[in-house]
Amino acid sequence: MKKVLVALAMVLGVSSSVAFAQEAGKSTTAVTETQVPQDEFVKMDPTQLPQAILQALATNYEGSSVKEAYVKEKDGAKIYKVIITTQDGQEAEVLLNEKGEAVKE
Repeated sequence: MKKVLVALAMVLGVSSSVAFAQEAGKSTTAVTETQVPQDEFVKMDPTQLPQAILQALATNYEGSSVKEAYVKEKDGAKIYKVIITTQDGQEAEVLLNEKGEAVKE
């Protein structure tokens, strides 16, 4: 009789743990990921752009106007992202270094 009770207890114990395991699987858990921004562009006043940048824009994008300007520091050098509006009204994004040279990111 003891063996039957022990066997029954084991069967009930195993089946109840399986039932609890299934319940835990049904619960919804929200997982959030946090990304740490690295080398992110920071908005700046377009009037504060270096003279070399302004000259490069005037030469390469004649007649365009600066809409927005951003800056970031990468490996000790500054990179400028400038959003310009061309003469035909389209927007373009230009990446330049401190010397006014085009940069590929």
